[in-house]
This record gives sequence, C-alpha cells and structure tokens, in this order.
Amino acid sequence: MGATKTDHFTDDQNKIATIAKALGHPARVAIIEYLLKVNTCICGDIVNELPLAQATVSQHLKELKNAGLIKGNIEGTAICYCIDENTFEILKEYFSKIILTVTKQKCC
Repeated sequence: MGATKTDHFTDDQNKIATIAKALGHPARVAIIEYLLKVNTCICGDIVNELPLAQATVSQHLKELKNAGLIKGNIEGTAICYCIDENTFEILKEYFSKIILTVTKQKCC
C-alpha cells in the first residue's frame, strides 16, 4: 500500500495541521471563545450560544475534541466540555517560534 501525503511530513507538522484545520471554521472558534469565557460548560449551553442546530454543534465539538483542542467528561446525562491546555501549549510554542524567527529576520 502506498504512503499517504501526510507520511511525508513530521509528526509535529501533522499535529499543527490537524489543530489548524479544526480551528478553520468560525463556529469552532466561537465554541473555543465561549469555553474560555465560562471555563467549563455543558453541550446544551453551547447550543444556546450559537445559531446552529444541536447536531451541528455536536459535530463541531467532535472535530475540536478529535484535534485535542477540547476535552469532555460525562456528568450524568450530559458531557461537560473544557479547553485542553496541553494542545494550546503546543500552539503557543509553535507560534512563539514563528514570531521569534520573524522578528529576527529582515525580509523583503
């Protein structure tokens, strides 16, 4: 079987691409911002905050969770979602390296 396109890149490059893809939809950015604002919440609270159907919000939550941006714990009949600090630390380190490099370079 042949190699996939992602096999040609490092694990770190693939991880950043997965995270960036998950953040590539405004509804997901809105969910992250809401979770940051309230610190934790239940899925129903998120549905009330967005102009989207419950099923659509659930799909966006699934994408964010698969990328490691959020984590969820079952509490009774609901899932309580919160930010996954580890993944945001990865993003912080990645963008810090870029900013440090860019500020040192003299470009066109």
